[in-house]
Amino acid sequence: MSGRIPQGFIDQLLARTDLVEVIGARVPLKKQGREFAACCPFHNEKSPSFYVSPSKQFFHCFGCGAHGNALGFLMDYEHLAFPEAVEELARSAGIEVPREGGSAAAGQQDQYAEILHWLARADQWFRQQLRHHPERARPIEYLRGRGLAGALAAEFGIGYAPPERDALLQALLAEGATRKLLLAAGLLAERDGGTLVDRFRGRVMFPIRDRRGRTIAFGGRVLGDGQPKYLNSPETPVFHKGRELYGLYEARMAARQIGRLVVVEGYMDVVMLAQHGLRCAVATLGTSTTAEHAEKLFRITHDIVFCFDGDRAGREAAWRALENVLPQVRDGRRIGFLFLPDGEDPDSLVQQEGAEAFAARLDGALPLTDYLAERLRAQVNLNTDEGAARLMELAKPLLERMPDSPARDLLVQALDRGSVLRRHTRLQQAPAGVGEFRRKVDYRKSPVRHAIALLLAEPALAAEAGERSSYARIDAPGVDLLLELIDIFRDSPHLPAGAAVERYRGTARQRPLERLLAWAPEVPANEFDWQQEFRDTLARIRALGDRRRQLMDRLARGERLEAEELDWLRSVPAGNAGSPPQEP
Repeated sequence: MSGRIPQGFIDQLLARTDLVEVIGARVPLKKQGREFAACCPFHNEKSPSFYVSPSKQFFHCFGCGAHGNALGFLMDYEHLAFPEAVEELARSAGIEVPREGGSAAAGQQDQYAEILHWLARADQWFRQQLRHHPERARPIEYLRGRGLAGALAAEFGIGYAPPERDALLQALLAEGATRKLLLAAGLLAERDGGTLVDRFRGRVMFPIRDRRGRTIAFGGRVLGDGQPKYLNSPETPVFHKGRELYGLYEARMAARQIGRLVVVEGYMDVVMLAQHGLRCAVATLGTSTTAEHAEKLFRITHDIVFCFDGDRAGREAAWRALENVLPQVRDGRRIGFLFLPDGEDPDSLVQQEGAEAFAARLDGALPLTDYLAERLRAQVNLNTDEGAARLMELAKPLLERMPDSPARDLLVQALDRGSVLRRHTRLQQAPAGVGEFRRKVDYRKSPVRHAIALLLAEPALAAEAGERSSYARIDAPGVDLLLELIDIFRDSPHLPAGAAVERYRGTARQRPLERLLAWAPEVPANEFDWQQEFRDTLARIRALGDRRRQLMDRLARGERLEAEELDWLRSVPAGNAGSPPQEP
């Protein structure tokens, strides 16, 4: 979806967002005073140098220099473009992203909403067919034969696509849909010659829902021996297979706090585990587990088990999942792999042995480190030097994808008990953390920078600034920016500093402001007289402005200045509209 995102919406979104929650869902944080600390997710280190300020809604790493607000973190951590980061943050907040930019953007936004509307209507229609279609006995018999209870089928919204070639098409056209919209929604397929027919025919239908419970796609299981056995919706403006997981919405609705999520391969695996009380299963949608899947899962829980068939295809799927989840391996996260007996899947196994026995299997899942070590060691002969070297070659690219953590150390130990591999995979460590969320720079050498740093630390200080007219004749770098920020915080007193700085993204002011956000007083914040410091700094700015103006007036009158006065003028350059405060 194109079109400019209104600045007011970005302000509102950041004001509603808790940066500690956003980062804490991805990086283990520990409370340290007024801030939270962690080992930086953007470089390898053993001592925490990554700090998050709840009051400023801003993070900063003193090891590698990474910094920003919630949007900046998502862009860096999840490799998102700015609009994608806004969309992701908005999805987490459960709100839609408005767009500006004329009729084209409005048209795309309207199409997005219309696609969701017709997918919802198709969902309702499929359910109606399961209850009322003349051939409903066939899908009902199939579901009963699989052991599925009617109540759970209703909860998951299971329906029926009848075998007629265009029954859904005709039903939705009668309600006002257009062929173009239904094709864009993935509900139709185009035959040779341009004829449009229902994509899903003669199938049991499983609606795929987003985190807000909206139907965004479908999966259909064929009745009989037709092919393909399972058919999913194609990629559409509202559905991307590599991001979505079947059953995730239902799992979140079933439990406020999810202790564990189990990734399985089929819709019926998810539904049948739920029927047996295991409301923790999700399924990929015809794709391997992707990095986006892994990120989404770890936002919800720190305990994931990948459950696959024990055959060759299942083990290959498990290995692809492992490769994509490696960057997410951190202390406090548990990742396991469970391989089922030949010929069994979660659906059949839970019906045979019951929920308690299946849960015991999940508890005993092979830890990621053990599975990876087992897989690599099986490929080499460790009794030879060549085998040990080959093990290192196989392991090194995998280890490099993992953040430095105890889990990584355990893996090295599992691969070889402290010899060649460990020496080859040791990563250089970043400088130790500074221990506090502060920049050790004396901003008082530049009163304008110091005033801005104070204001970003305590936006309520804007009320102490007095009348704008008192700064009108001050010609110094950054004064115009200071006044802009004072106006912003006066107009929006509850706006976090990180959200205010977001307004300057892409400008020359962004970087200096982000660096000033990392400042904190050298004394404990609760002992620091913020208001007096701010008033004194503003008084100094006015005094410096007055002195500069007086000297410039003397020059204009042809008076000769002393060498000391000339040196002072050179050290306090004139400002200009839009100039950022200089970097410390």
